[in-house]
Amino acid sequence: MIASTEREQLMTLSLQAIRNCMNLRSCTLTRDGSLSNDIILSLQQSPNLSELEINGRNFFYFKPGLLPDFTHLRKISLVMPSPEVLNVLPIWVRNTAPTLRHLTLLCQSSNAVTDELLEALSEHMRNLEYLYLVGCPKVTHAGVWAVISGTEAGLKGLGLEGVSPSFDVFRLSELCNTSHALRHLKSVTLTVEARPAQRSWTRDVVGLLAGSPLEHFHVSSLGGAIDLGGLSDQFCTDIVAQHGERLRRFSVHRLRMSLGAVRTICERCPNLEQLFVVLEHADITQLGPCLSVAKSLRAVHVNRPIGPDSDVESAPVVPRDLVLSIVKQSSLPLLRQIGFNTRVNQVLRVPVVKDNGEVDLDLELGPYESPEIPEQFLVVRTS
Repeated sequence: MIASTEREQLMTLSLQAIRNCMNLRSCTLTRDGSLSNDIILSLQQSPNLSELEINGRNFFYFKPGLLPDFTHLRKISLVMPSPEVLNVLPIWVRNTAPTLRHLTLLCQSSNAVTDELLEALSEHMRNLEYLYLVGCPKVTHAGVWAVISGTEAGLKGLGLEGVSPSFDVFRLSELCNTSHALRHLKSVTLTVEARPAQRSWTRDVVGLLAGSPLEHFHVSSLGGAIDLGGLSDQFCTDIVAQHGERLRRFSVHRLRMSLGAVRTICERCPNLEQLFVVLEHADITQLGPCLSVAKSLRAVHVNRPIGPDSDVESAPVVPRDLVLSIVKQSSLPLLRQIGFNTRVNQVLRVPVVKDNGEVDLDLELGPYESPEIPEQFLVVRTS
C-alpha cells in the first residue's frame, strides 16, 4: 500500500515525465480511473501527440470539458465513454477536425451512442479514414451512412460490432454502391446477426463490399456463444471470389467453419498472410494440407467452438506434437506464428548440420515472445 505522500511524489514525477516527452506521439490509458485532470493537462503540452486512447468513464476522475483542448489528434479511441464524455465529443471532434483520421467508440452496451450523435460528428469528420463502433445498440445504418457520406476521400477501415438489430445492411449497401462511397475500403470488421436473418445478412454484406479493394476481413458472432449454424461455406466462397487476390487477413471468431471453407480461403487468396478460424477439434488433424497452398501465410490461429456454458480453460489442449506436425505438413516457408485456443507459439527454424556436412533447417515450436498482443486476442481490430 502506497502512502499518500509517496503517491503524491510519484504523481508529480509522472506528470513531469509526461511533460518531458516532447516527442510523445501515442498515449494509451484505458484502465478505469487511470486518467486525471493533471494528466490531461500534461498531455496537452505534448506538441507531437497524435493518438489518444483513454477510458471514457470520467466519474470523478477528470473533467470531460478538458478533452476538447486536444486539438491536433489523428486518432481518438474512447473505451466505455460516459454520457458526459460523449456530450463533449462533437466539440472535441470539431476542434481537431483538420487532423482527425480515426475514431473508435468501444462500449459495453451504450444507449448514448446514437444516430443523432454520429450525424452531429459527421459535420466535422470530412477527413476521417477509420471508424470503429463496438457495443452501440442504438446505431443504425442511418448514422453510419451520415459518417461515410460526409467523408471527402471515403473510409479505409470500418468496424461495426454490436450495433442496432434494425441496422439495414441492404439499405447501406444501396447507398454506398450508388455513390461508390466505399471505393477505398481496405478493412472491415462485422458481427453476424441472429441465425434466422443470417442468410439475407451474408448476401447483403457481399453486396456492401462488392466495390471495395478489401485486404482485411473480420467477422464474428455477437456475445460469447458460438452460433450453432456457423459461417456458411457459400459466404466464404463469395467473399474470396470478390476479394481473394487482395486479401491479406481473413479472421473469423466465434463462428464455426468447415474445413472445406478453410481450404477455399487458402486456395483462392494467394497473398493471405494471417488466418484466424474456428474449427471442430476433429478437423484439426487435417489442417496441414489445407494450409499448404497458402504460401504467403505468416500467422495461423485456430479456436474451437465455445458454447454459452463453456469455459475457455476447458477447451482441449492441442498436443504440441500435433501442432508441430501441422506446421511440417503445411511446409509454409514464411510461417512465423501458430496458435490453438489460448496458446500461441512461434515457429522456429533451427540450423542442423547433417552427417554429410550440409546444413538443414529443423522446424521447432518456441514461446511467443513479442511484446505485442497477438492480433487474434485484440478486442478491436483497427487495421
